[in-house]
Amino acid sequence: MITTHKEKALINFKKAHSLLAKMIEMTEQNNYCVDIMQQNLAAIGLLRSAHEMLMENHLNSCFKNAMATKNEKKKQEMTTEILKVTKLFNK
Repeated sequence: MITTHKEKALINFKKAHSLLAKMIEMTEQNNYCVDIMQQNLAAIGLLRSAHEMLMENHLNSCFKNAMATKNEKKKQEMTTEILKVTKLFNK
């Protein structure tokens, strides 16, 4: 079975979701700050990875298809979307 980028991203989202629940519990129990921060960094890593997988999927499907058309307005919209998301990701 081939796992798509979206399916892999979903797995990462679910793992991050579990880590968030764990961090909430750890914080409520007043656990050691560094332990909570380590879990936080793990969740951030999962979310960044999921974002990258979704971006790759989008570029290889939606964006590629839009660029293959003669619709210049659609091409510009897709390019603008990619630039906007990339700027947000790099903040």
